Amino acid sequence: MREIVEGVYFIQGQDELIPDSHVYLIGDRGSGDFSIVDAGLMGKGGYKLGAIEGLGISLKDVKRVIMTHTHLDHIGCFPEIREQIPGVELWIHEVEARALERGDERILYGMDMFRTMCEQQFGLRPGDFSFKVDRHLGDGESVQLGNMVWKIFHVPGHSPGSIALYNTDNKILIPGDVVYADYAIGRFDLHGANGHQLKNSLMRLAELDVEVLLPGHNSIVEKVPPGYILDTARQWAPYLV
Repeated sequence: MREIVEGVYFIQGQDELIPDSHVYLIGDRGSGDFSIVDAGLMGKGGYKLGAIEGLGISLKDVKRVIMTHTHLDHIGCFPEIREQIPGVELWIHEVEARALERGDERILYGMDMFRTMCEQQFGLRPGDFSFKVDRHLGDGESVQLGNMVWKIFHVPGHSPGSIALYNTDNKILIPGDVVYADYAIGRFDLHGANGHQLKNSLMRLAELDVEVLLPGHNSIVEKVPPGYILDTARQWAPYLV
């Protein structure tokens, strides 16, 4: 784990057979209020929480887990986190929050073949991810995390309830799997995905002044070139129809 800017920490995912999302910890030591953005894959909870404790931060100060979206590589180890931090809240965009609350787990797996593989490999059963969501997030909300204000952008396309978090003061964007380093973007062939929506979401994020890009996978970018997200959107535009 390392500190990107004051109050924003990066825990790198541990990819194996299935990718494991990065985790970002946001908070202020003085406030005793920390938020985890994304959780990661099953079996990774101990590593992620151990990294937090390694900073001298008490797990009882972690108040919520905010999901950029609910694909399994992002939410898979949330049950492990909740077991270690009883009462930790779960915040998800309202579209995917409603799906999980009614037991629709298709958004977790994206495709039936992947679901079958995960059920066999990890012993998962229907209903394992039917959570009650503590806060349904909406587009345009501003949330106070520690001593920082982050704006929520609904950016569907990779998944129907994908969100990005943006901090104006530090020009930091946490886009989930919408856009990555190296002009890469998230898949748009999974359940609930839509290429045209993804293009619109990229164009919307391109309007932001972003200097630090903290995506769900691969490299983070601490000096984002001007116009990077717009250039990425233009490169992919012929495929996002």
